[in-house]
Amino acid sequence: MDARRRQPKPSRSAAGDPRRRQKNLRLSAPAVDPREPQPSSPKASDALPLPLYLTNAVFFTLFFSVAYYLLHRWRDKIRSSVPLHVVTLPEIAAIVSLIASFIYLLGFFGIDFVQSFISRASHDAWDILDDEVAGGDFLPEDDGPRCAAIACAPQKLAEPEPIDSTLSSVEDDEVVKSVTDGKIPSYSLEPMLGDCKRAASIRREALQRITGRSLKGLPLEGFDYESILGQCCEMPVGYVQIPVGIAGPLLLDGLDYSVPMATTEGCLVASTNRGCKAIYASGGATSVLLRDGMTRAPVVRFSSAKRASELKFFLEDPVNFETLAVVFNRSSRFARLQSIKCSIAGKNLYMRFTCGTGDAMGMNMVSKGVQNVLDFLQSDFPDMDIIGISGNFCSDKKPAAVNWIEGRGKSVVCEAIIKEEVVKKVLKTSVHSLVELNMLKNLTGSAVAGSLGGFNAHASNVVSAIFIATGQDPAQNVESSHCITMMEAVNEGKDLHISVTMPSIEVGTVGGGTQLASQSACLNLLSVKGASRESPGANARRLATIVAGAVLAGELSLMSAISAGQLVKSHMKYNRSSRDVTKVGS
Repeated sequence: MDARRRQPKPSRSAAGDPRRRQKNLRLSAPAVDPREPQPSSPKASDALPLPLYLTNAVFFTLFFSVAYYLLHRWRDKIRSSVPLHVVTLPEIAAIVSLIASFIYLLGFFGIDFVQSFISRASHDAWDILDDEVAGGDFLPEDDGPRCAAIACAPQKLAEPEPIDSTLSSVEDDEVVKSVTDGKIPSYSLEPMLGDCKRAASIRREALQRITGRSLKGLPLEGFDYESILGQCCEMPVGYVQIPVGIAGPLLLDGLDYSVPMATTEGCLVASTNRGCKAIYASGGATSVLLRDGMTRAPVVRFSSAKRASELKFFLEDPVNFETLAVVFNRSSRFARLQSIKCSIAGKNLYMRFTCGTGDAMGMNMVSKGVQNVLDFLQSDFPDMDIIGISGNFCSDKKPAAVNWIEGRGKSVVCEAIIKEEVVKKVLKTSVHSLVELNMLKNLTGSAVAGSLGGFNAHASNVVSAIFIATGQDPAQNVESSHCITMMEAVNEGKDLHISVTMPSIEVGTVGGGTQLASQSACLNLLSVKGASRESPGANARRLATIVAGAVLAGELSLMSAISAGQLVKSHMKYNRSSRDVTKVGS
């Protein structure tokens, strides 16, 4: 097993720390001009007393010879009824030789094979990603290394700002040059350097040199880049600052919540806070969790529609459900299969699996369970062609009627009765005006627009702000914001009954962005951080009800502002800056 490495001269800054010196030696290698003659690289086989091919031949011969000898001896013992554990001195020597030769062969072939396989798989995955991002049809061949280093730099614009360098050493500058020259792929900096913060700094500098544009306003310091490695973001160059405001207290189900909202839209937090105030003054809101189940829907193909229907009937037969549930639930100790619903399009079958996922949002969990079932079904339906683990019948991150009707994630309804005096004093409007506006705007207006799940004023505003603050997947705001807002005059027309029904809130309190420090702090503020030990899934369900409660407050306040004619005035006051942004930027 050859271990080839170049040995450049170590720098003075790396002389004190052997581990740092070793990293610098590896990093400096790609910067050497390959056209210059290089000294002969040492090989691991140089330490052997015999040439490599003779050493291999000796251990191969030894391994098979002693294996044959031991098998022959054991066969004789079995025939003569001699216990196998009774061994002679030659047999002990043979066993020791067998173990020694096995260890050598394992080290020579096994370890080298595994390491080379892992390295090759990693580079192949990133090469595929580079091809998808770069798009080979749009780039000349000579630009390949630069695009592989930093995903396709845009054309330079006029009058670029001075580049703000974040490098701290000469060694880093050499690495940056190797990245810009395409000798070191940008995505390999973290494993190569062993320092995520340093990798982000070098990648940032390389990006600035390639594009000629400054990233001065994008912060680099003050972030734990180790926490996002392998789970949240690839090839980071900094982080975006989003202010977090607090709306509340929101009195929901007898408990007070201070709701964190990450947003750059003025008036949003203030408006939601006013809605919380109105709800609190009226005695609070109540919520009900209707369903809790994440979905995944693979698509498979058969040779005929008849054959596809046979699998459909098999999956929907209650007799087979228990067996399928056992296979599905092997994926996780929290995964619990709830139902399977199928839909046929010609000879293609779409199977919508629904399962409980504990306190996780659950996409990965349900996907693993579905894969287990597909593998199981392959034995009874060998002609089943699996087209994709997701066939969009789920449906994830897209507005879909199936989510609106069947639900996905957590289905929640939240309601409150707002007293007449609160409507007048806090919301500055009347019950009659709110009911009429809701009917003409949220119901009739949305129907005229052909809205799908959008029978509300601005549910997505509140959902997105809470999702970002608590580390949820922002893209799932699409289906999580499905909401219908209802308003009705009650108590002889004096008070207002308001409710929001949200059938597909997709949230979790473990995994993904919930593990980051800032997002974890916001979850802790709501008392839903991490997994619930007493009742698995309780924290995620509570977070979903909090989202619905905050949406209720946001709907109440915005509708009141529109009804009272205050919307434009409030946005002019809170959503417009009087500062000269050109001077701020400079």
